[in-house]
Amino acid sequence: MLAEIRIESLGAISAANAEFDRGLTVLTGETGTGKTMVVTGLHLLGGARADANRVRSGADRAVVEGRFTTDEVLDTVAGRVEEILEASGADRDDDGSVIALRSVTRDGPSRAYLGGRSVPAKSLSSFTTELLTLHGQNDQLRLMRPDEQRAALDRFADVADRLRRYRAVREEWLQGRRDLTDRTERARELAQEADRLKFALTEIDAVDPHPGEDEALVADIRRLSELDAVREAATTARAALTGALDDADGGDAGGSAADTLGTATTALQSTDDTVLLGLSRQLTEALTVVGDVAREIGGFLADLPTDASTLETKLARQAELRTLTRKYAADVDGVLGWAAEARRRLSALDVSEEALTQLAQRVDELAARVAATAGELSKARGRAAKGLAKAVTAELAGLAMTNADFTITVSTQAAAAEDSAPLSLPSGERVHAGPDGVDQVEFGFTAHRGATVLPLAKSASGGELSRVMLALEVVLASSAEGTTMVFDEVDAGVGGRAAVQIGRRLARLARTHQVIVVTHLPQVAAYADTHLVVDAGGRNGSSGVRRLEGDERVAELARMLAGLGESDTGRAHARELLEAAQQDRQAVS
Repeated sequence: MLAEIRIESLGAISAANAEFDRGLTVLTGETGTGKTMVVTGLHLLGGARADANRVRSGADRAVVEGRFTTDEVLDTVAGRVEEILEASGADRDDDGSVIALRSVTRDGPSRAYLGGRSVPAKSLSSFTTELLTLHGQNDQLRLMRPDEQRAALDRFADVADRLRRYRAVREEWLQGRRDLTDRTERARELAQEADRLKFALTEIDAVDPHPGEDEALVADIRRLSELDAVREAATTARAALTGALDDADGGDAGGSAADTLGTATTALQSTDDTVLLGLSRQLTEALTVVGDVAREIGGFLADLPTDASTLETKLARQAELRTLTRKYAADVDGVLGWAAEARRRLSALDVSEEALTQLAQRVDELAARVAATAGELSKARGRAAKGLAKAVTAELAGLAMTNADFTITVSTQAAAAEDSAPLSLPSGERVHAGPDGVDQVEFGFTAHRGATVLPLAKSASGGELSRVMLALEVVLASSAEGTTMVFDEVDAGVGGRAAVQIGRRLARLARTHQVIVVTHLPQVAAYADTHLVVDAGGRNGSSGVRRLEGDERVAELARMLAGLGESDTGRAHARELLEAAQQDRQAVS
């Protein structure tokens, strides 16, 4: 729930802080004091677009900070909140609460923070949406939209799992349709591409290059091009190390490096001097190195080709590899990578009649599964529509609309001529398979039972729409138990007995939710557990928020009744209203 909100330089509010408790909290105040700014601040925390014009005159920026607790929400909601916090790197405070903050500068840019971390506004919205449900007059207008009506019915029907299954199989079906259409329409083009890939792979396989072969060939060819000089250099070095090579006249070429080092080592080891013995050990190591190098040079000489045709063979191989690197990649390793990708692509380019038939069968199977899951979704919505309509109608009767009739119609959406997702149902009907199913959901309403029921958008006045929305929320309350619900003048356009019934329904909703209401009706305010007032008592006419108790609350209710906050008559009427509301709450609790 929302534990606290702090607002700085937002609209009429210079600086205000308000703490919220469980149950029903009302915010009241004179017109223009800025009570709606509290809801505006919550909208900002909800990720709404930041409007620089909301920054208070003379200030550089506006700041809204909310502290939330999650102890009382449902486990499913708590789990989603934890995932959001973890993904954002946000931290809880020592008391377990989470701080959400949004700032808006006069120049326009805004910043969002969650749990002490800077986050995108979308991430902040994901967090607050799980804990806050905001209802303003614009939200009431959204209730007229078909997608909002479908979402409300889905909440009541609890079809989240069915909807996920439907969307998963629908996406697989659409991908199969796209693939089949692509292969069918581009069969000739794809066949030509397959032929090109086969030719290229045949050419590469005929050469059969090996990883790094081109670089190894360069080194081999350089060595073979200078074969005589290389052999002479290696021979001379080996002779110097081993003395094993005779000179051209058959005489000894001279003492070897190994013999010289051996003589020196023996001489040093013949003494007991520690310095000379240390040096002898170093010469022993050098003698080992000389022997290893001499053997490696011998192996090198043995591997040198004696046939001049070896160079020609290497050059011919290099030419073969260069033919591939000119066509497919910069080097042999690149050619091998290109070939691997070409084989993968070729496997997906099967445009044979048999392959197309198999793919078409697969698409048909998926279409049948989509139709089946869509049918399950439609049946669940159809059953739920009757129950929801009956429950909302009953709630409307309790809101002083005893003759009202609320209906919900669930029908299929016919496929258009060039539909992007046409689906044939088992009945033979062709419908549009949208991301939310094949159904159209429409709320109907009439204020006078027996009159023609018309779509909600065409039949409800502002006050009636407010009560329809409240009735829906009361019925749907169990799906978001423990969360915070905020209503901004949900009682607009109503009064008298209807206002009393709205207050009663909000109090009932507050048993399972934290409910915050901005209201101008004393009948609603009288039902509150906590009464906050926004008044312009600060410097330069700025507004602040304070909690009312006892006589102050009575005076505010009297002001709301008829502007008679200071009169004995007004106070008596307000006290009577307050006592009646509290007794009513106790009677229905």
